[in-house]
Amino acid sequence: MIRDLPSLAFQGVSRIFPGGVHALKDVSFSIPAGGLTAVIGPSGCGKTTLLRIAAGLDRATSGSVNFIGPDGKTSARGRENLSVCFQDARLLPWRNVVANVALPLELSGVSRVERLARANQVITAAGLAPAQTRLPSQLSGGMRMRVALARTLVTSPDVLLLDEPCSAVDEFTRMQLDEEIRRVWQVSGATTMLITHSVSEAVWLADQIIVMNVGSVHEIHRVALPQQARDRTSTAFLLEVETVMRSLARAAGVVIA
Repeated sequence: MIRDLPSLAFQGVSRIFPGGVHALKDVSFSIPAGGLTAVIGPSGCGKTTLLRIAAGLDRATSGSVNFIGPDGKTSARGRENLSVCFQDARLLPWRNVVANVALPLELSGVSRVERLARANQVITAAGLAPAQTRLPSQLSGGMRMRVALARTLVTSPDVLLLDEPCSAVDEFTRMQLDEEIRRVWQVSGATTMLITHSVSEAVWLADQIIVMNVGSVHEIHRVALPQQARDRTSTAFLLEVETVMRSLARAAGVVIA
């Protein structure tokens, strides 16, 4: 998909909560247009706060988050066409799969005919057609997250923010959802930021990995493996995971033998 996608630039972002708690301290990095960047780090290091600021759900105390167009200038487009998927699927329990996926279009005033057509298109692409009339209570945890991912896609976002979408599922389901996230990213072409605790997931999906310490960036790691050559059982993949694990350990002050 060829689109004039924005890049996403964090420039000296700090966030101080009441009581003087520094959640973020001078965080700077960029996500290239159409790229997928994973942010990892221990609980409480500021990952979700960073995503919330990017989404416009919170404000930085200082610094800025900018969406940069192909011309190198700040663009409002990324903020205007942005989707967020949280770690909780947050589906409305009284609405079936189609109605949940179509919700962002309904809130935007899209006609019923058009929003149902677009929702069904995304649902079919996600392999959810057999479940389109089911309520969230009739779905497994993995299926609910797939519906949430489909909902993020229905608006054809330029920027996609994913906040630990696989944290509440078992390891096998996580691997299946990782495949879905990769497909969503490749099909949408969106500039994507993924928050995760899983180093393996980050290496599997991302072009670059931001390793965070408490509130700050410890290291920016470029994943050397080509997307099409990533095999979770290969020596190259396992070595890449080990490299990021060691970086994460150094950030936390832990020595790995």
